[in-house]
Amino acid sequence: MRHLSLAVIVTGLGLGLGAAFAQPQFYNTVDGSPLNFDDAMEEGRDTEAVKEFMATGVNIYNENPEVMAQAEETYNTMCSGCHGHYGEGKIGPGINDSYWTYPQNETDVGLFSTLYGGASGQMGPMWGSLTLDEMLLAMAWVRHLYTGDPQTATWLTPEQRENFAPFKPQGAEEDQS
Repeated sequence: MRHLSLAVIVTGLGLGLGAAFAQPQFYNTVDGSPLNFDDAMEEGRDTEAVKEFMATGVNIYNENPEVMAQAEETYNTMCSGCHGHYGEGKIGPGINDSYWTYPQNETDVGLFSTLYGGASGQMGPMWGSLTLDEMLLAMAWVRHLYTGDPQTATWLTPEQRENFAPFKPQGAEEDQS
């Protein structure tokens, strides 16, 4: 009996550890089908950021000052036409506050899935327009544009949450006076 109990405990621990280290699962935002990354461009698949993200679901570009200029450029080129220069929304929804049209976009895995596989309306899949690495850069800028309470920013690490200041467009203080 004692050996059986030990076996159950070890098995239980193994299952718990396996779940804690499971790779993220990516699903189409609209129909829930698993995403196929075979369609992604070859370029940009093997960066450190993509490897880390595919293994853990953590976007190492979030609030990384070394990539913010490139992240902003990627967002402005590919996203701002629909979502606005500051993520305020135009023909696409606003993406700079705590309301998400698709609630799974609160996580980086969910937002990546929406970028990669597309969504309803005019948001088509980006796998033919952006590399996987560029998608992570665009996401980092979207996260940087966040105007809400840092404590609700689930994509930030605890340390980043402590130091995060909600986004304010340049000149916003002068405009309000």
